[in-house]
Amino acid sequence: MKLRKWQSECVEKALKYYSEGIKNFLALATPGAGKTIMGSELAKQLFEQNMIDLVFCFAPSRIVAYDFSQSLEQTIKARFDGLIGSKGNSKTYQGMQYLDESFWDLFKSHRVFVIFDEIHHCAGTNIDNANSWGKPIIEKIKYGAEYTIALTGTPWRSDASPVALSQYCDATRKIKCDYVYGLKEAIHDKVCRVPQFIAIDNDNITLTENDETQHFKSFASLLMESGLPYSKVVQNEIVVEQMLIKANSQLDRLRIVNRVSAGLIVASSISHAWKIHDILRKVLDEDALVVTSDEDKPSETIRQFRKGNDKWVISVGMISEGTNIPRLQVCCLLTNVTTELYFRQILGRILRITDKANQEAIMFMPAEAMLMEFAKNLAQDIPGTVPIVKVETTTNSVDLEGDDNPISEAENDIKDSFLTSDIDLDCSKALMWPPEITQELNKPSIQCDLSNNYERELGVYGRFKQEILEIRDF
Repeated sequence: MKLRKWQSECVEKALKYYSEGIKNFLALATPGAGKTIMGSELAKQLFEQNMIDLVFCFAPSRIVAYDFSQSLEQTIKARFDGLIGSKGNSKTYQGMQYLDESFWDLFKSHRVFVIFDEIHHCAGTNIDNANSWGKPIIEKIKYGAEYTIALTGTPWRSDASPVALSQYCDATRKIKCDYVYGLKEAIHDKVCRVPQFIAIDNDNITLTENDETQHFKSFASLLMESGLPYSKVVQNEIVVEQMLIKANSQLDRLRIVNRVSAGLIVASSISHAWKIHDILRKVLDEDALVVTSDEDKPSETIRQFRKGNDKWVISVGMISEGTNIPRLQVCCLLTNVTTELYFRQILGRILRITDKANQEAIMFMPAEAMLMEFAKNLAQDIPGTVPIVKVETTTNSVDLEGDDNPISEAENDIKDSFLTSDIDLDCSKALMWPPEITQELNKPSIQCDLSNNYERELGVYGRFKQEILEIRDF
């Protein structure tokens, strides 16, 4: 396979670093640029130059780990299933805790090359400040591996913890990347699509709370002046309906040119995903696959969707960073997570260029202040002067009610989102929520649910904070 220019440059630079005795290499490439192929090619060249004996890849989810093992097998023409005679294996970060000493002994007897996909899930510069995924990297791999490459499209964490195996500038505390390939360059090289953002607003909003009624002309004023949780907006049926109607119309237009174009709807929780599924059926007479950790073999469902012709897929966190479904061109952002890191990760799902005639990428979202800011930040990275952020105001009345029991509802919403999303959650560390909610999450029953789900197809790991970070230049 012919490499893209950036992939060749990155491989060449990594090999140069390794030849100079530098063992760890960090590559930043915008989501959708092709980091998996680049990492596989680097492994191939290390084998050809007799610099390594084995390759192990670690990724945040099973579907991404599987994709990496497939890419390694195709590139190197060898098995990567971890069995006798194979050249290595690909595992999840979660699976690290189950690896016994016989596995780690391979780092003593063999020259091992380790690939870390989406390294920002792993935090820590030392054992004291590391999360559960960062610890084995620091203890077992940092000095045990012959070489490593860490890959990321969003090189920071929502909790502002240091990313494992990374170095930072002393003055600015910004991460040092050994190779950078941004969205601007990827669009210029026709590696990624130009994203378009359509923010759905409303000028006829009514909020009833404690027998009092208020009226608002926009979601921004509603959220700023009322203190209503953002989750109330994305879970409102009228808001969902209006977004789905507009998104489905755009997807129908794209499918006239490209019949396999597809759309992704990102929900706030499992129950929310099924509500969206019902609305899609009742209002638009459209069906959709629902992929959550509650479903049987969700990774297999994702693979089938990737190869198929289904129009819509609804997920909470199963289809996020690293999940490669190039036919996705439309996204509805109905998650209650409003961090820039997650925003960019989700956007990356619709940016992968294909060989089809139409290469539009359209994200629909509520006109919420932070989401608008994230979109405008990205617009600054886009070459050319074409406006990519558009607000469409609907006049259908949106009726909202305040919370009679906000703590209980928040607890359920957080728990459901944590159990099904791909956001970092480390249950051993305090969550950055009001104390009463943290206390609810610390109940034995909830902790048991979280622990049990950790064994499932895809869990949630690391620390989580709903906050915006002052990192704008990636």
